[in-house]
Amino acid sequence: MSFVQVRNVFQTYGARPILERVNLDVDEGEFVSIVGASGCGKSTFLRLLLAQETPSRGAIRIDGNQPAEEPGRERGVVFQRYSVFPHMTVRENIVAGESFARPPGRFFGAARKAAQARADETLDRIGLSHVAGAYPATLSGGMQQRLAIGQALVARPRILLLDEPFGALDPGTRLHMHDFLMELRRQTGMTVFMVTHDLEEGFKLGDRVLVFDKTRWDPDYPDSYGATITYDFDARNNGIPFQTPTTPDLLEDPHVLSA
Repeated sequence: MSFVQVRNVFQTYGARPILERVNLDVDEGEFVSIVGASGCGKSTFLRLLLAQETPSRGAIRIDGNQPAEEPGRERGVVFQRYSVFPHMTVRENIVAGESFARPPGRFFGAARKAAQARADETLDRIGLSHVAGAYPATLSGGMQQRLAIGQALVARPRILLLDEPFGALDPGTRLHMHDFLMELRRQTGMTVFMVTHDLEEGFKLGDRVLVFDKTRWDPDYPDSYGATITYDFDARNNGIPFQTPTTPDLLEDPHVLSA
């Protein structure tokens, strides 16, 4: 049985369909990159995986369990806009991230000192050790995003959901964060879903690359139909599709992967 099972999922906002007939099986530990045109439901799909939203039709099961009704500790997320605890210092945010998976959610005494030491190692890795005692509001946007990524990663969730996590980072920092993410993934075996507009990044990091797009178009009513998975590429095997494409060839259809 697959670790993540998506079965015939539809999502509609009011009368507007966003996703339709989405089916997917993902093994535990796989890294799945998600690409596609803007507005084709990639972020909506992440919110469904997070259980922040409930599908209009269909179901998403994790490890064979019943569909979740709300987000849980086993799912970590980093959205396009950084989200950290503003009342905590940078170091405290990292310690808090690690504590998410620890009942009752806090460290005390020697355990807290050890967690702070690990937090300092993480901050050094993501280039924020020099602002460990600062508050997020004093950091640049890119630094806050690095903090949000670090916080999510140290929580070591079973599923990590990333929505354009590296878009605000400079190229050098982006490469360092790629290495940090892949190292933690190897250590924890977490399953990762990442939305990106960078096709090269998607193939570099992902085991699979999913393309979301609409298979039906009405030029007079462009919002009449939802998107689905039109390609499922094996990034570990020269990008060979797992299934027969249902849309025009990628190289001939720039819309499919447009930003």
